[in-house]
Amino acid sequence: MTLALRIYAAVLVGADLALAALLILAGTNFEGPFWVLAALCLVALVAEQQSIRVTPYAQVSVSGLPLLFAAIVYGPFAAMLVGACAMLGDFGRPRTRWVIWTSSRALVGGLAGITATAIIGNETSLARLLLGVAGAAIAEAVTDISLASITAWLRGKSPLETVQAMGRLAVVAMPLYTPIIGVLAYAYEALSPWTVLLFFVPAVAAQRLFILYQEQRTLTFDLTVAKERLEQASLSFASALVAALDARDRYTAGHSAAVAVYARDIAVRMGLHEQDQQLAHLAGLVHDIGKVGLPPGLLEKPGPLTLEERRIMEEHSAIGERILSNVEGYSMISKIVRHHHERVDGQGYPDGLEEDSIPLVSKIIAVADAYNAMTSGRPYRDAMPSRVARLRLAQAVGSQFDTAVVAAFEAILASAGEPYLAGDRADFAIEAQRHWGLSPSLATSAA
Repeated sequence: MTLALRIYAAVLVGADLALAALLILAGTNFEGPFWVLAALCLVALVAEQQSIRVTPYAQVSVSGLPLLFAAIVYGPFAAMLVGACAMLGDFGRPRTRWVIWTSSRALVGGLAGITATAIIGNETSLARLLLGVAGAAIAEAVTDISLASITAWLRGKSPLETVQAMGRLAVVAMPLYTPIIGVLAYAYEALSPWTVLLFFVPAVAAQRLFILYQEQRTLTFDLTVAKERLEQASLSFASALVAALDARDRYTAGHSAAVAVYARDIAVRMGLHEQDQQLAHLAGLVHDIGKVGLPPGLLEKPGPLTLEERRIMEEHSAIGERILSNVEGYSMISKIVRHHHERVDGQGYPDGLEEDSIPLVSKIIAVADAYNAMTSGRPYRDAMPSRVARLRLAQAVGSQFDTAVVAAFEAILASAGEPYLAGDRADFAIEAQRHWGLSPSLATSAA
């Protein structure tokens, strides 16, 4: 434990002692059956042992319910005692942590009791008791969250995370237990102290609510982690496929990564859902994977292809679909890859689809693919300047390419720098790392 935490613990103990002294001087004392107070302390102790963790460094429990009941029925001094007793089960090392939480709960109880007493006064009507419970609950929540945030800050953690997690739970739970405690307090005052035994029912129900909340949070966290791992696995797999293609065709090495970045940016520009943006990026990475199934020598041919060779080359999109359709989770991507050489006028391949029959992401891949192919050098021709490639895209609008896709890409290129226009590989590796959380090594291999 740091010196700051030890000082903080001493300050809290001093605050508790000062509050207790002020209450004694003010004539505040405990009036009522001690067995009721002992029962409330026991409930608080048991409840605290079943607390749930809302952040890596903050926990909550339903021990606040007996604390609030004590604050309403017996006042601040009893509430301080119930709050402190709740932490007896956590006694142990490190001692400073136990002192901090015990002192905090005692201080919370005292302030909640003072608030309740100020609101209720000598009137014990149901309406006044309900107001007292509401005020005490707010005081308890605000003080508890504030002290927990200070503790988190002193431990070098985020106090904001504590406020958000504990605050959300308080907002949900407070409207549920406030009227119950008010009714029980009224029954205690108007009927018999034995009605306190009914307190165990809402306490157990509230504890179950907290447990369900924790289970839901855990499930959500697990699903989020699983989703992130699946996305990372998909990118890793796609990068491995691209590396296999790049190893075979050194002239197109980096083409897939460039198309992936262009496709993603077009999807963003068109306002597509984030899931479709990721789909465009991943499909762009693997759009040419079918080329690994082409005959040897075809990709490496230094000159233009013959008609028969071009017919064979056009099979790569269908081959890519067959490869990807056997990969779990790639069924949609396989369809996009199959149709990324379709034309809006129906003259493309392999199925001659037109207009709206072509998947939108396939249309996006087609534009990104054509632009990067034109601006990349080949053994039999030099790379085109960006302005020429952009002009050719515009000329093919309505026949080969979708109008909206070309317009979105042109808006991107119009304000882009030269590395982006030229499809610079290093630049795109950095982009992949920044947007998709890839490690530098994976980003480099993807580019």
